Amino acid sequence: MKKRSFRTVGLHSPPPIPYSFMLRAALASLAFLFVAPALSAADEPLSFVNDVMPHLVKAGCASGNCHAKPEGQNNFKLSVMANDLQHDHHEIVFDGRGRRVSLSAPEESLLLKKALGELPHEGGKRIEPGSEAYDTLLSWIRQGVPGPVESERKLKGIRVEPRNESYTKKAAQQLKVTAAFSDGSERDVTRLAVFTSQHGDIAKVSDSGLIQVGEYSGEAVLVINYMGKVDVLRVTVPSDRKIDSSLYAKLPANNDIDRLIYERHQTLGILPSETCTDHEFLRRASLDLIGRLPSPGLARSFLEDKRGDKRERLIDTLLEDPNYADHWSIVWGDLIRPNPSRVGVKPVYLIDQWIRDSFRQNKPYDKMVRELLTAVGSTHEYGPVAMWRDKRDPADASAFVSRIFLGVRLDCARCHHHLTEKWTQDDYFQMAAFFGQMQRKGQGISAPISGEPEYWWNGGSAFGTVKHPITEAVMTPKPPDGPEMPLAEGQDPREKLVDWMTQPENPFFAKAIVNRVWAQLMGVGIVEPVDDFRASNPPSNGPLLDALAADFVKYDYDLKQLLRTIARSRSYQLSSKPNETNLADTRNFARFQKRRLGAEVLLDAVSDVTGTAEKFDGLPLGSRAVQTWNHKLPSEFMDAFGRPNSSQECPCERDLKPSVVQALHLMNSSRLQEKLAEKTSRIHKLIASEKEVRRLIDEVYLAAYSRFPDESERSAALKYFEAKGEDRHTAAEDLAWALINSAEFVFNH
Repeated sequence: MKKRSFRTVGLHSPPPIPYSFMLRAALASLAFLFVAPALSAADEPLSFVNDVMPHLVKAGCASGNCHAKPEGQNNFKLSVMANDLQHDHHEIVFDGRGRRVSLSAPEESLLLKKALGELPHEGGKRIEPGSEAYDTLLSWIRQGVPGPVESERKLKGIRVEPRNESYTKKAAQQLKVTAAFSDGSERDVTRLAVFTSQHGDIAKVSDSGLIQVGEYSGEAVLVINYMGKVDVLRVTVPSDRKIDSSLYAKLPANNDIDRLIYERHQTLGILPSETCTDHEFLRRASLDLIGRLPSPGLARSFLEDKRGDKRERLIDTLLEDPNYADHWSIVWGDLIRPNPSRVGVKPVYLIDQWIRDSFRQNKPYDKMVRELLTAVGSTHEYGPVAMWRDKRDPADASAFVSRIFLGVRLDCARCHHHLTEKWTQDDYFQMAAFFGQMQRKGQGISAPISGEPEYWWNGGSAFGTVKHPITEAVMTPKPPDGPEMPLAEGQDPREKLVDWMTQPENPFFAKAIVNRVWAQLMGVGIVEPVDDFRASNPPSNGPLLDALAADFVKYDYDLKQLLRTIARSRSYQLSSKPNETNLADTRNFARFQKRRLGAEVLLDAVSDVTGTAEKFDGLPLGSRAVQTWNHKLPSEFMDAFGRPNSSQECPCERDLKPSVVQALHLMNSSRLQEKLAEKTSRIHKLIASEKEVRRLIDEVYLAAYSRFPDESERSAALKYFEAKGEDRHTAAEDLAWALINSAEFVFNH
């Protein structure tokens, strides 16, 4: 008999029971009538769902590195965290001709012998003789291995206590886990829960749920899992330093962002750094908001400006700068721009132009998303259609849309229940059902240059449905944590999805985008990674995320207003220099996080300092790197500094970590030497102007750092010029080269 594969979540009919097993079971039952003693109180009827599988999960048998691996282990395959109990029962009781359990001699069952380590077992010894796990499994086998019953109580969720406590260093606390069931009953399942600490250096948690706090201050997140239900605890360990609460009351707060962050700081016992200098703010805000260095003239005037509101005025000016659209188009192009080798050059160019035009208009974010997700038409006429040409399979679209626009990673649930979350295959393919009616006509995968157009439209339910890969049930569209959305005839399900997404109370949509923008400006998300919203990955500051999302909705999804609000906060304007209380903090925004400039922004910065133009294939001379519209345009510089691989699947998150390759490239770049030596470069113009050497040095510093050199820097530069004698060209080129190769230039700080 061919074995059926079971990988899905939910109950369904098991395969037929082998005749050989039924015969053995019948004989064992007869023997049981004659030789088995009457059931004792300890042998009360057991539930496979609520009594047996929890012990196997706790023992690690149903984990992703054991029998719940996609291929199973040694021909024995369980579902992840026991999410498919019908399958698990069949696998234990009937698979392999029923060899894993012995009804006639329960103590001799392979299920017990291997778990006890009495027979060879790659997983080693998993349970102890005489333990609760052993007694439960043995009693269950003696009772005839009863399986799941549809009418028995269902697990609804778990609750862990105590909640969100603050602990002193080296403290200990025993947790209690309570399971709630559909019949209103509750049960202490602490001994059967699986405990994990995501920050073991701050607080560990034992297999039995005992928290042991370490010697470091900070916050640890504990994840508690029982039969696929998850709860999360924060363990806060304040600093040993006693900080007077009056200090927090005196901190300047530019808006609610600061107040919410200070509340978190007070809980953790840390203080924010000082406010950054004017030149740091000017350079930081310019690079973050428009992706461009301030000109020396702007830097000089800003530093000389004595008005108290000059920072707010600068932010408003930058948000109206034409470079704003090009800079933020690069950010979004990484996420949704397809590979031209897959969909063709023209569709990629059109979607890039649509992105840029949307930012030029300051199009509301909800409108942008609606236009993108409901696009129909020709790939050679309307840019957003290119996304569907790339994500042409509904299952691919499901993971892509949920990750980019909801911040939810459903990817794992395509094949099995998510390893650490509640998402199931039902969730994955119900999301895919929103895209199942899309119809297309024309060439499927475009040739890179001269491909034909492809036409896309909503074909209606008669033309397309999405089925569950295992049960083959037709899936009703349903977003993650949202309601099922049955469709009327002719209705585009994507419209219903966007209607749900853009509701003010939506749990994901606004939070996902404000978290992504926050990370772009602050260096780290409130939820990190930015597209991984889940119970086991809570935000570092939940009230802050909620407030930002509510404000974003209040201002009609205005991205510029969101950027303005963040940039005006004192938290954004903090110095990157730590103090003694926040030196180890990287998640609570107590200081600005230094980060390397992105590839396009850095290349444009080099061009600005040298005053030279860059040449890109297919673009006019003088085009900026942020105006490149696909990742295939040749540029060794941008490839070295982390431009996404043109062949990889989006979303393409940038890796902004520095590397030896980058340092060597910048130091040895022949193109940089050419830029410095060009007769039309900034350096040669400064020399030709016969400016005093001190003023020449000032101009180079203003161009690179948006500040004047301090006395030690100016003195060192002057000595270098004097040592070179009359060769001012070489000295000026060397000065610019040294500044460009410095950390102060390469990093936003």
